[in-house]
Amino acid sequence: MSLELLKKEGIEKIHTDFQELVTLFKEMLISIGEEDLAESLPFGKSKTINQEYRSEEKFIQAIGICFELLNLVEENAAAQYRRRAETQLGIESTRGSWGEAISEWKEKGLNPETIAQTLQNMSVMPVLTAHPTEAKRLTVLNIHREFYLLLVKGENPNWSYAEQESLKQEIISLMERWWRTGEIYLEKPRLQDERNNLMHYFVNVFPDAVALADNRLKEAWRSFGFPKELLEWPEHFPLVHFGSWVGGDRDGHPFVTPEFTKSTLELHRKAALDMIRNQLIELTVKLSFSSYRVPFPEEVLKNIEDLGNFFGAQGQKALDRNPSEPLRQYVNLLLVKLDNTIEEKHDLGENGYFKSSNDLAKELKKLRHLLVELGAERIAKQTLFPVERLVRCFGFHLAKLDIRNNSTYHEKAITQILVTAGFEDSDYASWDEEKRLMFLNKELESSRPFLVSGTLCGTEADNVLGYLSAVKHYIDKYGIDGIGSIIVSMTRSLSDLLLVFVLLREVGLQDVRLPVVPLLETIEDLIAGPDILSDYLSHPVLQKQIKASSKFTQEIMLGYSDSNKDGGILTSRWNIYKAEENLTKVGDKFGVDLRFFHGRGGTTSRGGGKIHRFLDSMPAVAMSGKIKMTVQGETIANQFANRLTATYNLEMFTAGTAKQALIKSDGNQDAELYNIMDNMVALARKKYRTLIDHDNFIAFYSKVTPIDVLEQSKIGSRPARRTGQRSLDDLRSIPWVFSWSQSRFNLTGWFGMGEALETFRKQNPEDYNRLQTLAKDWPFFKYLLIQVETNLLNVDTEIMHVFSEMVEDENTKEELMQLVLNDFEKCLEIIQDIMGESSDTRRIAATENKKLRDSSLKALHKIQVDYIKKWRELRKAHSPEGERYLLQLLLLVNALSGGLKSTG
Repeated sequence: MSLELLKKEGIEKIHTDFQELVTLFKEMLISIGEEDLAESLPFGKSKTINQEYRSEEKFIQAIGICFELLNLVEENAAAQYRRRAETQLGIESTRGSWGEAISEWKEKGLNPETIAQTLQNMSVMPVLTAHPTEAKRLTVLNIHREFYLLLVKGENPNWSYAEQESLKQEIISLMERWWRTGEIYLEKPRLQDERNNLMHYFVNVFPDAVALADNRLKEAWRSFGFPKELLEWPEHFPLVHFGSWVGGDRDGHPFVTPEFTKSTLELHRKAALDMIRNQLIELTVKLSFSSYRVPFPEEVLKNIEDLGNFFGAQGQKALDRNPSEPLRQYVNLLLVKLDNTIEEKHDLGENGYFKSSNDLAKELKKLRHLLVELGAERIAKQTLFPVERLVRCFGFHLAKLDIRNNSTYHEKAITQILVTAGFEDSDYASWDEEKRLMFLNKELESSRPFLVSGTLCGTEADNVLGYLSAVKHYIDKYGIDGIGSIIVSMTRSLSDLLLVFVLLREVGLQDVRLPVVPLLETIEDLIAGPDILSDYLSHPVLQKQIKASSKFTQEIMLGYSDSNKDGGILTSRWNIYKAEENLTKVGDKFGVDLRFFHGRGGTTSRGGGKIHRFLDSMPAVAMSGKIKMTVQGETIANQFANRLTATYNLEMFTAGTAKQALIKSDGNQDAELYNIMDNMVALARKKYRTLIDHDNFIAFYSKVTPIDVLEQSKIGSRPARRTGQRSLDDLRSIPWVFSWSQSRFNLTGWFGMGEALETFRKQNPEDYNRLQTLAKDWPFFKYLLIQVETNLLNVDTEIMHVFSEMVEDENTKEELMQLVLNDFEKCLEIIQDIMGESSDTRRIAATENKKLRDSSLKALHKIQVDYIKKWRELRKAHSPEGERYLLQLLLLVNALSGGLKSTG
């Protein structure tokens, strides 16, 4: 069977499964007395909408649940499609998989030893954040997970009729529970809620996903006949760590206190140790080797006896639990030592507990060598490998907590510190770069802090010193493994980075060598990035770290969201692409590997999209094999809520990183190509700024999007604006993207490109013709066009016009709508011209997906606009009735997000 036929069957499966679920949903509604509502739903045979329910909360909720049912059906269908494709067409048929990667390497004749070395040197880290784009409550997310498992259960073709009926009743029952559960947050989620959500993934999802992704790599390696001894043990596999921002990200988030950081680090550690303890208990069950059947070396038996004696009564108990079973006795003793670690019992000295996860890893490796020596290599791989891998990936820290704050916040903190310390010239924010560097360089020569510990200085300084002290407390007790990076948002210059070292000195962390990381967010900062990095790497503080480390790696974070808001999607992507190349050259100059940390969001406007395509589109020279990537908001559940999907996405990340790391480039740039891109970017940015710099743009934006509703939503724990000012600069990029999506402009994903491409076609016809070749052969350009086209296909001009009717000034409305619509039409036409055929032919799945959702989305949008008008009037009049409309609007935001499969 061909791939195309399998895809067609996959689309048919989505239609069939969805209609079956809608039928069951209607059956559930009828059973609880909601016959009219069931009949009103625009799914199934009837596409008409019962007007009686056009403005009711129940209708909105019902449509929202149907959209989520469709999303779950699509997720399950995708997993089943991949299974069928691999069964019938081979493991290499899944795009972005290990099978595809290893197949390509074999075809190219790459040396297996080179590949194996690359895998061993790799380090990938998904970093989960609580960015406010997850519109659904955690309770509802758990229902979604239950529902997905029922869909997977239903794939078994061998169920009897009675079993099928039982499953059907389970589904209907769960639908009723879902129906009776509140869909949205009526209060903002607490930080603890967001942290608990992430803990679910760290503890319940990622350990299994790592194990399954490892199995996928092993199977692909075996299938293509690569030497098995190159990929046998945990140290041969790519290192997968996990990171978190919940409890560490303070950029505009006033609720992340030092106490919350401290409790988060402790919670991470406790969960990791508990997870490892459970794995060791399972290991004892499996290692039931009897000394009567297996000849253990006397030295091993003596070491176990000595270790038991060392632990006294606890040790004797561990030995007595499994007499004549030395392996179980040994693991029991490891559990005693781990329990001492958990309880922080240090009375036996350093040999009585594990100082770090590396100590446990060494003991497990000894156990592995013993099993191999006993001829039980298969059992070592089957039973011990997962425990070794777990310790290697999660350590005693579970996830690395990044600490992030804004450079402006640090400036306020140091000013308060200087004032308290008695400096006459203390207004740091007003100093120019030269004066700042002179001051910082002088201070960094000394280890003396400005203040006595505990001195109060002011809000910003007390917070900064508070959370850095919490970090120091953790490091002093447990080491550095649980701490990620100190990230400086809006890094504009060298002084923004050096200031962090002065703040670290203030709490006694100057010698710990924590990674201080620039976050380059605006277009100007991306362009200036290589100079900032060069100054940074050449500075004595960094030179000292580089010389002290045999494998020094400098991390650099790239911001997709703010650069898009600043310059539009084409300008953002191209400047990030060039920044990666130019920053890598600087790293090469200093002999330093770079770890790029990609600050991606969920939507394509903010760097989202398929992980393997994203990685394919990077510059060939810019992948060291070490990479971090944010997974934000609703994207966490989309990518990792269910085991098969989580495994797939983790595999895409690791395999895609390996593919990029093995690409060799001669370093030569195609000057003509770069000139083409620079010309188009200049045109696109000019057009984009024409819109957002328009005198009446803010007034237009505030009417044609529900931004005012989103600012009242309870989606995330942090505010929508960094400082509370009503300006475009202060508005976070997430509600910026979210608001344009809700009103179906999707402007952040395409605006400016239509004018750029049309002008370029007229002025440079020969170069324009080359774009057709680039769209096939250059992954960066191909991926960009696919993403832009996706945004264009999700635009609805009818709904745009409905929203635009809320703009009072006719001239502003007409001028700016014309500007937007002209660019939309040009962009859609020219991208199809470049790609060579219409999207209907190329993107059948996307077209079918849109058809399933379209009529229901239109119905909800019209209710939404009606409610927005009423709510804005009531708000203006300070009427308490406005709260009732706001609740309906928040329900609509949630339902539409499900239908559009997108927030911010």
